[in-house]
Amino acid sequence: MDTTSLRERLTAAGYTVDSVLDRIGEAGQEALGRNTTVAADVALAGAMDPLAVLVRLFLLQQAVPAARAEAALDVEDLVAGGVLRRDGDDVVALLDLRPYDSPDDGASGFLASDLTPGMDAATSATRSDYVLGASPASLTLAQLVVRDEVGSALDLGTGCGVQALHLARHCERVVGTDLNERALECARLTAELSGVEVDLRHGSLYEPVAGERFDLIVSNPPYVMSPPSGGDARLTYREGTHTADGLVEAVVRGSADHLNPGGTAQFLVNWAVTADQPWQERLRGWVEGTGLDCWVIERERLDRYSYIELWLTDAGLAGSEEWLPAYRRWLDYFDELGIEEVGMGWIMLTAAGRAEPQLRFESWPHAVVQPVGIAFAQARDAIDASLLPLDELLAAAPRLADVKQETIGEPGAADPQHIVLRQRSGLLRAIEVDTAEAAALGALDGDLTVGQVLAAVAQVLDLDPAELAAGVIPVIRDALRDQLLVLGGSGEAVEEEPHVVGALN
Repeated sequence: MDTTSLRERLTAAGYTVDSVLDRIGEAGQEALGRNTTVAADVALAGAMDPLAVLVRLFLLQQAVPAARAEAALDVEDLVAGGVLRRDGDDVVALLDLRPYDSPDDGASGFLASDLTPGMDAATSATRSDYVLGASPASLTLAQLVVRDEVGSALDLGTGCGVQALHLARHCERVVGTDLNERALECARLTAELSGVEVDLRHGSLYEPVAGERFDLIVSNPPYVMSPPSGGDARLTYREGTHTADGLVEAVVRGSADHLNPGGTAQFLVNWAVTADQPWQERLRGWVEGTGLDCWVIERERLDRYSYIELWLTDAGLAGSEEWLPAYRRWLDYFDELGIEEVGMGWIMLTAAGRAEPQLRFESWPHAVVQPVGIAFAQARDAIDASLLPLDELLAAAPRLADVKQETIGEPGAADPQHIVLRQRSGLLRAIEVDTAEAAALGALDGDLTVGQVLAAVAQVLDLDPAELAAGVIPVIRDALRDQLLVLGGSGEAVEEEPHVVGALN
């Protein structure tokens, strides 16, 4: 198949995100998100120009007269390449080809994946080697990733190749791996249509890159914890053959052998929550001994019933005779493993080279500002700053970074009952401080040192300097770690336009 010619045809037809949204309208776009095509079809108003043909074929999954399709595409070439299929005088799409454009980092091109199942309530079994397109989870991962320029990156479980498009923007070399050979075929088509180079390799987890190390590793691995047997169709893109969350553990542990010094690994994952062990201890056991810094953020927690229903619906079993038997198999499996809930969240590992790695586990189901990868990129420097020896900390001159003060109190009261410092970027953290702490943090402007500020605040408030320092220094360290305070040029505004989003779905 001539992918260069296909890319030129798609481009000539104006097959871009903005053009498609303009043609189908907001209602059409929202309806497609609900797996219905009527609103978009109505918006097209019977049009059969090249752009409308592409929308009908690949997004609405409609049969299009071959004569009309030939005005937009080389039909014979795409039939031979397995992208289209003839159906009498019509052609239908066998793959989903759609434009992709990220406003966060400019990654753009075309994504190749399998057609969205269940469109307009059509029922059909999802093939085990199904290739998922740009899902909400994959888009979330793209926004988590540190976007510093690096030499090499590994896209572990590349799927349709969407992460590779982003990585190619700031990584000199990108390697993508996948156990699913059909996924590699789609990822190759994605890369060729988007004009990026990706070294694609077949194999499980880190096997295709044995002995290699990278500056950045990213993955949205098949983390769904489904029963190993019982007749349920196993979908390669979402579930492996490990017990419970064993695949995620293997991904986390294996990163230690494949990160360059200073390198970072970032994963979007699920993990089991059991009654006999706090989830933090479970994940701590995965990283202890690796020598890596670890930051885990639990974004959401589902009870086992909600979790099972979510993935049985995803597999297309809702309303079928298989629903209840499959549900029972999943419940029996969770009972056997003692799984009561499932945590869903983000993991970042860093080869920081510390004698004592920093391990942090927290729940943060609140809204964040995307792309939150900016906060992850600054995490290592933030930890370094928070761990400065006391004399170096007193000599440092940090400043508040995009933080606003909020006060809460009774009307007419002389003093507020609560003083809160709140971030307006990143994780949108907030800390409550007392009057002395607020005065000290508020005076840190990047010019005055911590020592100078503490001395001035102690004098103004008539406080004992040693007692003030003993109470405020821990607050300053926490504020540095959480990036409310920054040293030097870190925490500067970025060109990417952020947007606030809620917890991971």
